[in-house]
Amino acid sequence: MDDLAAFAVLVEAGSFTLAAQQLGCSKGQLSKRISQLEAQFSVVLLHRTTRRLSLTAAGAALLPQAQALVVQVERAHQALARLKDDIAGPVRITVPVSLGETFFDGLLLEFSRDYPDVQIELDLNNGFRDLAREGFDLAIRTEVGNDERLVARPLLVMNELTCASPAYLERYGEPQTPQELVNHRCLLNSHYSGREEWQYHREHELLRVRVAGPFASNHYNLLKKAALVGAGIARLPSYVLPAELADGRLRWLLRDYRTRDMPLYLVHPYQGGLPRRTQVLADYLIGWFKRSGEALERLQR
Repeated sequence: MDDLAAFAVLVEAGSFTLAAQQLGCSKGQLSKRISQLEAQFSVVLLHRTTRRLSLTAAGAALLPQAQALVVQVERAHQALARLKDDIAGPVRITVPVSLGETFFDGLLLEFSRDYPDVQIELDLNNGFRDLAREGFDLAIRTEVGNDERLVARPLLVMNELTCASPAYLERYGEPQTPQELVNHRCLLNSHYSGREEWQYHREHELLRVRVAGPFASNHYNLLKKAALVGAGIARLPSYVLPAELADGRLRWLLRDYRTRDMPLYLVHPYQGGLPRRTQVLADYLIGWFKRSGEALERLQR
């Protein structure tokens, strides 16, 4: 194959000197390769004179095949170069603070192991980001609105789960109904204006309970840490809890009562197709949330 490519380059260049320069070899090496090719096919491909090269009938018949080979090799190099480029480079993603902290370990260990040339810029922000104007490739949001500039893909529907540590429950007892929460130390989410009112659904009944407690924060992971040390009862999104519920460090309370559904979406600006480096990160996140949802389903059985 190398000799065929050298033959095509030689004919295009018109001289051994120019062709050898293009191929990065000596004139003698190039001449030897052409001789090897002629010997392999048992034909003479070129008429050689001191001034010019001309093709024999056999050389004219072989030339289109050799030229096609050069084109195919170049296309293969270009395809591999595009593949390498597409799975390399920066990807900017913005997500809510506690959510980003939850899958951060996986991004560092799993994703970066498989795609070491992708540089992730993770923006943790609970506020609204204009993806197109601020240059973000991906976002995770609970609401997408009607912005036609964005494409939204569902990740999962999450609920806030009521939970507490075994130490807290041993000391204060376990509430059996939402109404009993009024007698407990509750950990409040200060992100919500109505943080003292916890709502629950059961069948067609809506329950509103006024709660109070010793600690409030707008950060889910701080509320989880407070619950883990026995400071009170917390309501936390399902995606931050599979490990703690599985190993018993937190217990899921009031299982028969549901909180409101909160869908999560993976969002990106509208375009014909995502770059490969962005697509592989999107696929990783979709898989991560799928595994998280499956882990929670196993705990519900």
